[in-house]
Amino acid sequence: MASLSQLIDDRELAFQLYEVLGVESLLSRPRFAEHSRQTFDAALEASAKIALNVFQPHHRKADLEEPHFVNGEVQVIPETAEAIRAFAESGLPAAGNDYAQGGMQLPWTVAQACYVHFHAANVATFAYCFLTIAAANLIERFGTDDQKRRFMEPLLDGRALGTMCLSEPQVGSSLGDITTRATPLPNGTYRLRGTKMWISGGEHTMTSNIIHLVLAKIDGAPPGVKGISLFIAPRKRLDANGQPGEKNGITLVGLNHKMGYRGTVNTVLNLGESEDCIGELVGEPHQGLPYIFHMMNEARVVVGMSAAALGMAGYRVSLEYARARLQGRTPDAKSSPRQTPIINHADVRRLLLEQKTYAEGALSLGLYCAFLLDEQKTSPDEEQRKRSTLLLDILTPIMKAWTADWCLRANYNAIQVLGGAGYTRDHPVEQFYRDNRLNPIHEGTNGIQAIDLVGRKISIDNGSAFAELVVAMRNDLQKAAGVAELTKHAASLAQAIELLERTTAPLAAASKGKSAGVDNATLYLDFLGHIVIAWVWLRQAAAAVSCSKKNPALAEFCAGKQHAADFFFQRELPSVMYKAGILMSGDDLCSSMRDEWF
Repeated sequence: MASLSQLIDDRELAFQLYEVLGVESLLSRPRFAEHSRQTFDAALEASAKIALNVFQPHHRKADLEEPHFVNGEVQVIPETAEAIRAFAESGLPAAGNDYAQGGMQLPWTVAQACYVHFHAANVATFAYCFLTIAAANLIERFGTDDQKRRFMEPLLDGRALGTMCLSEPQVGSSLGDITTRATPLPNGTYRLRGTKMWISGGEHTMTSNIIHLVLAKIDGAPPGVKGISLFIAPRKRLDANGQPGEKNGITLVGLNHKMGYRGTVNTVLNLGESEDCIGELVGEPHQGLPYIFHMMNEARVVVGMSAAALGMAGYRVSLEYARARLQGRTPDAKSSPRQTPIINHADVRRLLLEQKTYAEGALSLGLYCAFLLDEQKTSPDEEQRKRSTLLLDILTPIMKAWTADWCLRANYNAIQVLGGAGYTRDHPVEQFYRDNRLNPIHEGTNGIQAIDLVGRKISIDNGSAFAELVVAMRNDLQKAAGVAELTKHAASLAQAIELLERTTAPLAAASKGKSAGVDNATLYLDFLGHIVIAWVWLRQAAAAVSCSKKNPALAEFCAGKQHAADFFFQRELPSVMYKAGILMSGDDLCSSMRDEWF
């Protein structure tokens, strides 16, 4: 497998953090006052080393030797546990947590940049880690002080790993139809009974305990989503000293064998089948869905970051291959006795440029979303906090779904660059593709993200989130309009935003209580996503113009950024015209197709 420096370029993360986002501005906030660029860089460097030395070496092995039963227990290759232990010992699970919790108190933006290295190096092993981080964050937000002490602390220090148990065999994403029951017990706990499906990290022996976050309905709860509550159900019950003791009635029914992400064990679990499964209520009864969406929204941004990292990894590997692989001759050197590196062929450059624009655009958007979360939590300006919340609301489905789709396309291109070699297991690009194929599916399929965007996000609070997004984009294009290198792109984005407004208004109106508005929801998400990524590339191009003047040593890097922006604006952004035409036509070709006609 290629070296880590080829998977994630240190210059790329530095450019995104310091030039595009200006993350050093957060150092003026009391929460981050003890940090500096040096501490940020130290965390990034430590992450890169751990990812390179401990996560990456078993990337292929974890895929070939997936989790399996041995003497009634799920066994995972030992390298996975070693990597998780190294990650925990580094303190990185608590990178964004308070000092008082043993955390680093880093901005979430910097923490996510650190995690990019792990997504790229070995996403299947890192999945155990990012699920655990999300579970700890949920308990921190909604749990009692006692629950934080007994459950959150072990998640952050590596004594336990976490899961979220949402789906069931008969309901999938339709959470209002879950049948797992919670019966109150005299001591304030609950007896849980039901079956949970697609539970990543649901059973293993890599840590002394697994902390499951379980959705269930308390006996007598209201029907549908209004009756869902959230429970903590550890694999092993805690004794009087808070240590894992006897088993908690969570039975492994079977393992799901997947196309990719094979190093992450995925399970079917029965709760309370042969012995009691005891759970503790998190927060208030019947508020489980809003609570779990706190975790899921975080996970959706992380899914997008994972897709971006895998897109970046495939890009770097295929770029290296294209520079080294000799084949054929260019049209102007047909008589040459020497073959040329395939990077000199125009179509290979197209494949590489598409990868670069999709993956680096997605990475930039993901770090921007993380920056919005830091703004939401730490800005001294209440209006800025509100604006950040609105922007994060509308960008989350785009970050999850657009990134998952188009960075998968980037991995498709990486295989294509390598040709037949890319289709073999001699190179990691086929595994990147298989691993990335999960991202359009989990944490809410991309179709669900599109329905959420059209059915709720663009019209919520009288369209305030959509309006805030338009304002943010127009603010940046107005700045760019005065820069000679960016004038053309600013004008193109201005036209796209006008088209966006004309397209969105009738769609938002049609989506209220009707199916017509969501008939083309996926097309709309892709339409809006391309405009958002064009905006992101305008921001990167503006930063590149400024950076190249300040630091001539980065002139070539910045020129590459500007050229990639040119490519996206000239080759990708024009596609929104076609999509807008379909959206404004109001066609119902999907919903009007009768079953008998298929």
